[in-house]
Amino acid sequence: MLDNPVDADAAERGVCVVSDRYPPFDGHWHAHQSAQFVYACEGMLTTHTQRGTWIVPPHRAVWLPPGMVHKVAADRPVWLRTLYVKPGAADTPSEPGVVTVDPLLDALLAEAASFGIDYPLGGREERLIAVILDRLPNLETVPSYLPTPADPRLVRLTTALQAQPADARTLDELAAACGMTARTAARLFAKETGLTFAQWRQQLRLLKGMQWLSQGRSVTEVALEVGYLDVSGFITVFKQAFGETPARYFRRGG
Repeated sequence: MLDNPVDADAAERGVCVVSDRYPPFDGHWHAHQSAQFVYACEGMLTTHTQRGTWIVPPHRAVWLPPGMVHKVAADRPVWLRTLYVKPGAADTPSEPGVVTVDPLLDALLAEAASFGIDYPLGGREERLIAVILDRLPNLETVPSYLPTPADPRLVRLTTALQAQPADARTLDELAAACGMTARTAARLFAKETGLTFAQWRQQLRLLKGMQWLSQGRSVTEVALEVGYLDVSGFITVFKQAFGETPARYFRRGG
């Protein structure tokens, strides 16, 4: 992330919340001693790890375990509230993931951000932090993860598709261009991403579509840009993945 004047890892308290607004940025690879709950209260965040990429739409948050090397980016201004939890201060997920932040938690995080990183103990500040921690395990998860393979040939293939998500070539054609057979590519997809090629490409198109929709582009334009022949197909797949149409999803999130 951008250089932050507040070093939450150095805070005396085991749990704290920091709020910052950022212009568009592409951060550097780094890690924190603390677990992070990075909440995009405005704008969309892209979080990269060595395992894959998480898209964090407005009013959603990504969990990052302590010590996880990552980088974050935003192609438009973003407002983040980040909850830091030091090891041993509270139970946190051992795996990264994206969740939905409800209006109550949004308000609690906003209030906690006003406390600073070394708030008084034994008062309302500590009690409010405890309420936040109590709410976190029950948040709705969001399927916004795109796994990254390790095999160099598969990296070439997936990188090409990420640059052109509407690329309609078959797995046979894509694999041949990367020096392997379709059978080898299919085996590697299953082994290294846990998805079939078709599932991985659909997830890529959904997440690229989500990024572009967050920029205010129309559903029709985005559907065509990510490779769907008609908008209804994109809306159907989006609703299957996220539980509602793109219009409702971003209206609720915004």
